[in-house]
Amino acid sequence: MSIPGNGEGPAVHPIEVESYRILSSLVDLSALRDADRSIVERMIHATADLSSAESARLGDHAAAALQTALATDAPVIVDAAMVAAGITRYPTECWLPHVPVAPDGSTRSAAAFTLAAREHPDGAVFVVGNAPTALFELIDMFERGVVRPAAVVGLPVGFVGAAESKAALWQSGLAPISITNQGMRGGSSPAAGAVNAIVRRVQAAKQALR
Repeated sequence: MSIPGNGEGPAVHPIEVESYRILSSLVDLSALRDADRSIVERMIHATADLSSAESARLGDHAAAALQTALATDAPVIVDAAMVAAGITRYPTECWLPHVPVAPDGSTRSAAAFTLAAREHPDGAVFVVGNAPTALFELIDMFERGVVRPAAVVGLPVGFVGAAESKAALWQSGLAPISITNQGMRGGSSPAAGAVNAIVRRVQAAKQALR
């Protein structure tokens, strides 16, 4: 178990340290690579949902791709303000306010990702914690060569389209650089948590160089 503040960034509150101690007593993540383990731990910590230990899907290059992107100040595009609010130590962009009305046959979230992709066609991190339509749109844009993300966190939640969009992500060419899960569960908290886990690692690496 990798306790935050123990070589992974700024010191944290004792309650969080105790939370991680309890987490480690309830689930065994030792088979995961260090960075992958940090991500899944943070997803579980954000939700108290131990099922993430089984449902999480991390591409072979996802953690490294996300860490490289964040270490080089890549844009982080989020699908909802709640995701932005949860990513506490890295700037994010939410394009939803630029789409006051959903276009015909689409949704505001999908249209917002379309706008974001036009602004950041290469090298951005895309984070979905709410809208399956945004994730479907991202996959479609990637397959059409419109956007080339540095990394993807795809964890939309809900009964309509969430599981399907995440399955589509895992079957797409984005899978190696993607963090997602199986099923209907997800949300802003685990999506932000996955990013925060790597933000801590980037901060720790920078501190080690000082």
